Amino acid sequence: MSEHDNHLNVPNALPLGYRFNEFEIKEVIGGGGFGIVYRAWDHQLERDIAIKEFMPASLAVRSEGLNLVLRSERFSKTFHAGLNSFIQEARLLARFNHPNLLHVLRFWVQNDTAYMGTAFYSGTTLSTLRARNPQQIDEAWIRRLLPPLLGAIKTIHEAGYLHRDISLDNIQIQSNGEPVLLDFGSARKTIGNLSDESETMLRPGFAPIEQYSDNDESEQGAWTDIYALGAVLHTLITGAPPPVSVVRSIEDNYQPLAQRRPVGYSPALLKAVDSALALKAEDRPQSIDAFAELMALPEREAEPVLAAKISGPGTMLVPVEAVEEDVAVSPVKRLMQHRFALPGLVAAGVLVGLGVGLMMAGGSEDAPVQANNTPVAAPVSPAPVPAEKPVAPAPVQTAQREPEPAPPAAPVAQVYIRLQPGEQVQVNGKPQALVPAANGFAALQLAPGHYTFAISGHNGARAQTLTIGAEGVWLLDPHS
Repeated sequence: MSEHDNHLNVPNALPLGYRFNEFEIKEVIGGGGFGIVYRAWDHQLERDIAIKEFMPASLAVRSEGLNLVLRSERFSKTFHAGLNSFIQEARLLARFNHPNLLHVLRFWVQNDTAYMGTAFYSGTTLSTLRARNPQQIDEAWIRRLLPPLLGAIKTIHEAGYLHRDISLDNIQIQSNGEPVLLDFGSARKTIGNLSDESETMLRPGFAPIEQYSDNDESEQGAWTDIYALGAVLHTLITGAPPPVSVVRSIEDNYQPLAQRRPVGYSPALLKAVDSALALKAEDRPQSIDAFAELMALPEREAEPVLAAKISGPGTMLVPVEAVEEDVAVSPVKRLMQHRFALPGLVAAGVLVGLGVGLMMAGGSEDAPVQANNTPVAAPVSPAPVPAEKPVAPAPVQTAQREPEPAPPAAPVAQVYIRLQPGEQVQVNGKPQALVPAANGFAALQLAPGHYTFAISGHNGARAQTLTIGAEGVWLLDPHS
């Protein structure tokens, strides 16, 4: 989002001209489900700063007095846990003084919420840069980007912390070409973990498998951020993130870049990315230095990164999630109330919907709902038969061709459903011959539409619903 986008598109934003002592809000430059970002003028030091406000739209609204008011008292625990995480993140970031880490100037509590004042960076997020100028990104550009970025991540690790939210949206390329690693998303993660109306707040494709585990804290380390960084590089190189780690844990269809050999990239870089994206944590580089060594990167920062060639003004400082206008809980979201654990840990009540391009390649023998895509053959006209002698032509009867029926919708969703031995499944009232594999999941493919799954077995019967509107992969556990 450009810093000059219409501020009226951000609900619950503070009015322009609002003052926090010496800070005056000049513009709303970003907004979403968990916060609002403003450009403000520091009248004391006469400079622009950015102010991020903790504003979880699903939990609170702005009152006439400009304070935040909870939508319901039952959100109190979740709201204050998220608020505390937001404050702790500000304190953590304020400890660091690295040129490629978000620099926090101060934070404060006001309007029954919290604010973080940071340096104002002109530029664009890496995701926007790649979308607008993909031709700018090549191996030379990536190798100039990595040393300062790795230095920022290493600074966090050496202080005993992890970022846990590295993605293209959390890396901003300044107008001078230097990268800045943005916020940790701590409040977003806390709310996702505590709220029984929110899905687990992880970025599909960028979160390693240990972040889906219920006891993830003991399993995470530098290798966790290295996986996310590998996913960033994979996206820059191929244009798409790697398959979601949870799906890979069921059926690993990751295609190593070293085998794909994208044009213009060296084997050393491709092998390093593959190593960073190893499904098992112990198979990845265990430190930033080890990861840099795989790519033969210099220890110190090299020449500056090429400036981003973006037409128009700079972008928002901290990207935040899109606002969810409807706070009511859909049946699909109710399936996402628990986090997905590692295989061997029970897959706890998860339904993970993935975007276009993340659909697993190939079909499944357990897919009886797959649509029929056989093309309709065109009718063949009979060859004319020559007459032995001229005869009066018979009246010609024009055949009225029946309109060809529209082809059935092609399957777009790969659905994995966890079953126990002996359980029977009906989809929209039709029995399905599904047999779970060794990992406990059976697979089927579905076309767009609304589905009701009825599962019956020794433990009784239960039903769950699913609406499919886009290409993707879903994981369904009816036992939680």
